[in-house]
Amino acid sequence: MGNILIIEDERKVLDVIKAYLEKEGYNVWGATTGIEGLELFKKIDFDLILLDLMLPDIDGEEICKKIRLISKVHIFMLTAKAELGDKIEGLNIGADEYLVKPLSPRELTARVNALFRRINKDKSSLLSFDGGNLKIYKDERVVKVKEVEVNLTPNEFDILYTLASNKGKVFTREMLIDSVFHSDFDGFDRTVDVHIKNIRKKIEKDSRNPKYIITVTRVGYKFSGDN
Repeated sequence: MGNILIIEDERKVLDVIKAYLEKEGYNVWGATTGIEGLELFKKIDFDLILLDLMLPDIDGEEICKKIRLISKVHIFMLTAKAELGDKIEGLNIGADEYLVKPLSPRELTARVNALFRRINKDKSSLLSFDGGNLKIYKDERVVKVKEVEVNLTPNEFDILYTLASNKGKVFTREMLIDSVFHSDFDGFDRTVDVHIKNIRKKIEKDSRNPKYIITVTRVGYKFSGDN
């Protein structure tokens, strides 16, 4: 489900949190010092760090600053510091959440689950191809080529998303009409060809030798791109 790093110097607390999260299906690593935590962070691609602020070797705030210089990983700070000023400082230096101890393991697990639901939703709404050179954001209805947004009409976006979200599947013109236009369509099937031509001009490096939207002779079109 996701990789989580717990940096917590109290071994019993670490073990309890680790057990709760592993029961939920997460892959969990633990470190009892800041140095150990940073070493693990360099080796593994984590989705979330649960960071205690009061560590024996390095302050948690300093660890957060170091990580924020190189990563956008989610960070939950765990601390006994309950003052509003401490919370504001923690959020300002890069924490996503600031949780005050004592904290119920069940509540912490619920917060972690909520975060991963958001993460998974964000991932499911983004299609990325060719090492990120082509990105299609479903919810925002945005398409970017090499991080530059391209302007697609609503129909062009729907055709592209239909093809891209079914990579490798061959669509006839009639199938695209049914999927995109539904009962509102009163044109002819070659209208799809015009839309495809326009999409290619906007997303392909060479629209005459397309990389993404491939013509399947006498049948229709399919999407071909490396995830």
